[in-house]
Amino acid sequence: MGDDRHDKNSDGGRVFSAERARQGEIILRTRTRRIIFIAGLVGIVIPAIVIRFAIG
Repeated sequence: MGDDRHDKNSDGGRVFSAERARQGEIILRTRTRRIIFIAGLVGIVIPAIVIRFAIG
């Protein structure tokens, strides 16, 4: 094989090794992005808690 950037699968998409594919990270460089990310997490947790107490 060659450099991962040039490897293609049969569908024409790029192929990455398992080691390289696991190297993701969340980059929240600006204050706005951090606020949106945290608001999204809160937007998932709060309704779950409300539904839990509404049912039980």
